[in-house]
Amino acid sequence: MTQQQRATEFAVFCIENTAAHIGCNGIDIFRELQRTNGIANFLFPSYPTLHTQSKAYIIDEVIQYISQHNPNFTKSITK
Repeated sequence: MTQQQRATEFAVFCIENTAAHIGCNGIDIFRELQRTNGIANFLFPSYPTLHTQSKAYIIDEVIQYISQHNPNFTKSITK
């Protein structure tokens, strides 16, 4: 598996686990990350460091990133 494939798999892991933690659909997290370029500008570049952290830490980082770019996101999602 290439580095790009591992990073892509990691992004999917981040999206799905964050969605489960918040209680929303993964597509909601994906769309918000796409809207803010979070996959290309946050998840992919952070892969070498973040993938070594715990799932809880990773989820917290994704939520923090989203909240910094859209503080109302968690209030606006449909559960």
